[in-house]
Amino acid sequence: MSHYTCIRTQIREVPFLVEALHEMGFADVEVHEEAQHLFGYRGDLRPQTAEVIIRRKYIGAAANDVGFKRQDSGEFEAIISEFDRRNRCNTAWLQELNQRYGYHLVKEQMRLEDRVLESEEVLENGDIILLYSERG
Repeated sequence: MSHYTCIRTQIREVPFLVEALHEMGFADVEVHEEAQHLFGYRGDLRPQTAEVIIRRKYIGAAANDVGFKRQDSGEFEAIISEFDRRNRCNTAWLQELNQRYGYHLVKEQMRLEDRVLESEEVLENGDIILLYSERG
């Protein structure tokens, strides 16, 4: 049985988290009002719960569910097994998730401020530069 690790994030907004996960290849992401149990690689019910869940069958062979549990601060904590942290859901994966989440968050904030996207550039290191201007 894999041990789960809890990793603090700055993610707060479910729609942008789900959109980032979709872009990263997870078409089936569960979102629940009340936290649901995660399952281990053998289908065993785990005590860990989460509101946003990627089920193990979408992660890979011998994988465990990956969850995102809302904390009292409003931020989500990623719940990832040791096995999955060594494989698909490693540090680089979490960095990309945070980047994709931030991208969608900024785009929505700019939309709400009625700003216009002038240009978008992806640098060699993967960073994204967005240039906005005021409408009108």
